[in-house]
Amino acid sequence: MTADWPILSATIWLPILGGAFVLGSGDRAPNVSRWLALVFAVLTFLVSIPLYTGFDAGTAQMQFVEKAPWVPAFDVYYYLGVDGISMPLILLTTFISILVIIAGWEVIQYKPSQYMAAFLIMEGVMIGVFAALDAMLFYVFWEAMLIPMFIIIGVWGGPNRVYATIKFFLYTFLGSLFMLVALIYMYFQSGSMEILAFHDLKLNLTEQVLIFVAFLLAFAVKVPMWPVHTWLPDAHVEAPTGGSVILAAIMLKIGGYGFLRFSLPITPDASNELDWLIISMSLIAVVYIGFVALVQQDMKKLIAYSSIAHMGFVTLGFFIAFIIMGRSDVDTGAVLGMQGGMVQMVSHGFISAAMFLCVGVLYDRLHSREINDYGGVVNVMPWFAAFMVFFAMANAGLPGTSGFVGEFMVILASFRADFWFAFLAATTLIVGAAYTLWMVKRVVYGEVGSEKVAALEDINGREALVLTSLAVAVLILGIWPAPLIEVMDVSIENLVRHIAVTKL
Repeated sequence: MTADWPILSATIWLPILGGAFVLGSGDRAPNVSRWLALVFAVLTFLVSIPLYTGFDAGTAQMQFVEKAPWVPAFDVYYYLGVDGISMPLILLTTFISILVIIAGWEVIQYKPSQYMAAFLIMEGVMIGVFAALDAMLFYVFWEAMLIPMFIIIGVWGGPNRVYATIKFFLYTFLGSLFMLVALIYMYFQSGSMEILAFHDLKLNLTEQVLIFVAFLLAFAVKVPMWPVHTWLPDAHVEAPTGGSVILAAIMLKIGGYGFLRFSLPITPDASNELDWLIISMSLIAVVYIGFVALVQQDMKKLIAYSSIAHMGFVTLGFFIAFIIMGRSDVDTGAVLGMQGGMVQMVSHGFISAAMFLCVGVLYDRLHSREINDYGGVVNVMPWFAAFMVFFAMANAGLPGTSGFVGEFMVILASFRADFWFAFLAATTLIVGAAYTLWMVKRVVYGEVGSEKVAALEDINGREALVLTSLAVAVLILGIWPAPLIEVMDVSIENLVRHIAVTKL
């Protein structure tokens, strides 16, 4: 289905254009650049809504397709389209971006126009990653994401920001180079750069394994999966609040999206052969990283490790599909696992964004992220405490919040594969509750910890707006996940059918 007007191009280029305008407005009138950034972020969100309202959930075909020659000599096209897997992630990106702009409104005093512009350009590029159907275009957007994030952490970050940015850059860049080699190899095999052409490309097992490993290196670093996760806590601790929100809420999802769009459909046999590797990495992330989170003293580090554990659920949900299909003729369990992984991605986008924003609220007032510097916050900031406790419950996977839905679906599907997978995955609910609630107990409850805490002021209207919007999103998705599951149902069923057929 081709769109009547280029919605996807508008959602990609409007924020990038907005970023250029905001950059041009300069810092002489910082409020002008802030309002300009907000207008562009809201416009982008409004432009992206037709992707949902005009979406046909009954087909697995790409929709809102745009195609124009870009580099004809190499058969590279400007080729965009969305299905039920990418569309929810684009809406998540446009929604979170508004909140990031509002969250940095008063806090960022140093070069605010550049800060806002970096986020707007970042938003456009990330939407480009989700919408690209040409491998070269995907790669350009994929690499372009690094630049604004590099600048955001490197300019507005904490005291060790240079170390964190370089580590973040090197890790993610190294993984991407292997992916580029795999994409070029497939181009020579198929004569086209279209991702959908790669899906149907016949490859023998050796080729598939090598391509799978190349993709794994790129996507595992992005998710991040254990053992290539060490850049994430460093990047989060040093990043400004807005940087942490975008990093946790959207950038990590791009790794998960890569597995669904590339690894599984292009190399189904290799994915089947190596599923044990991904499942083991996911379960180690879920269990071990949960315990690592438990001993953290820095709130941001704790939430960063919690993100790695929650993303372990996502990759587990995707790769148990093969074991389930091997056990039974019915693939409903495989579909359930992948849907659970997708719901978990969107839900984690809201919850991690909210958790980092809560830490940001405290940091803006006290300039400390150490748990020991707080205590008794509820006595002076009751409204804030209510939000923080709610998001902590969602992070622990309380029924009624979105955190529960995805994890429950993945654990249900894990039972179809192996009891011990389900058992290990379910331990995270206990460990997750342990580290999250223990942090809340030490930060929010008890006696007022110090004079500095006694002088804190409750959240203002701007902060309340941001946290309320996320709380509503977490609640709605927790109580009524059907709209999200319906849009991706057919696309995921189609993907499961595709990976069930061998290419050998």
